[in-house]
Amino acid sequence: MSLNNEFDSVWIDVNLATINDKDYGIIENAAIAIKDGKIAWLGKRADIPAFDAFSTPTYQGKGGWITPGLIDCHSHIVYGGNRAKEFEMRLEGATYQEIAAAGGGIVSTVKATREADEETLYVAAKDRLNALMQEGVTTVEIKSGYGLDTETEIKMLRIARLLGEHHPVDVKTTFLGAHALPPEFKDNADGYIDLVCGEMLEAVAQENLADAVDAFCESVGFDLPQTKRVFEAAKKHNLPVKLHAEQMSNLGGSEMAAGFNALSVDHIEYLDEAGVKAIKESGTVAVVLPGAFYFLRETKQPPFDLLRKHQVPMAIATDANPGSSPLCSLQLMLNMACTLFRMTPYEALSGVTINAAKALGIQDKVGTLAVGKQADLVLWNIENPAQLSYQFGVNPCAQVIKNGVVV
Repeated sequence: MSLNNEFDSVWIDVNLATINDKDYGIIENAAIAIKDGKIAWLGKRADIPAFDAFSTPTYQGKGGWITPGLIDCHSHIVYGGNRAKEFEMRLEGATYQEIAAAGGGIVSTVKATREADEETLYVAAKDRLNALMQEGVTTVEIKSGYGLDTETEIKMLRIARLLGEHHPVDVKTTFLGAHALPPEFKDNADGYIDLVCGEMLEAVAQENLADAVDAFCESVGFDLPQTKRVFEAAKKHNLPVKLHAEQMSNLGGSEMAAGFNALSVDHIEYLDEAGVKAIKESGTVAVVLPGAFYFLRETKQPPFDLLRKHQVPMAIATDANPGSSPLCSLQLMLNMACTLFRMTPYEALSGVTINAAKALGIQDKVGTLAVGKQADLVLWNIENPAQLSYQFGVNPCAQVIKNGVVV
């Protein structure tokens, strides 16, 4: 028998959840073969093409499940310090004003991030990235937004790029200069937006530090005209956009973002049907963030019935950040999406695979198991895919495979 198929590695005795727009795409009693960092073949084990079993590394899945590598499409994991003290103050009864007077809030993270050197920020972010990878995450989006000056925003994005170069996990970077108003621009939001659209974005583009541009469009952030200016500046640099929108009120940010063909709109608790229709039309992904919803003890949920009615793809992410979601676990988000938001386990898993890939514009490379896709896979010790959302606390991740290599 001639062996025409040369694979770099093969997994057998596995079940596959290939993931598509409708269901898990289950193949039981399956095998999957890797060549040159890509999926070369997948299907029933009985149907695998002949290959040299002696020279090809062959892994026994022991009846476990392989899914696409998980994708955290919204995180803020590069930052200095932490906000545990104000967390304690708040629970001891301190008012927002008292916490602010004590130097708390986003200003404290900005101060700590500005003061921290690159090594300190890199090591802390790497620890967070390791925690995500141990849970099966193979791609992470990292935003800037805790510098709020050109020097520190650039520093944050350089660190995120470095992480992507030196860590197995792929990192997509997002410039979020329009995250909040820095103390030196108090009462001058338009002046700060001038800086974001001019000097900051020029510097970011010059060093190719961002894959996308984001803004916080909210009553406590930036208004529609200011956000639009940021998006127009991004467009000039050929950078795609995304938006923190409709988290605390409905300013129409999602509709405006849809006009720029935004990759995603994120949070969206107050999104209305007009906004849902607009993002459906533009192919924009709705990213829901159950960690922030939980940590802030919110009660207003994103409009899931409308999102389902209009068939808008829904993604889930950690929103890992020191203020409103200090939770660095995508597995926890799967469970929260189901328990708090009543999403189905399939919706949750597709939200951290196929739809999270769409939210980053990388669905042609990752997010599903298919021949030709990047071989980012996770082998899980589970009996069925719903288990990934059902339980939390005992990590069922047995192997993370990145570009065809076990990490």
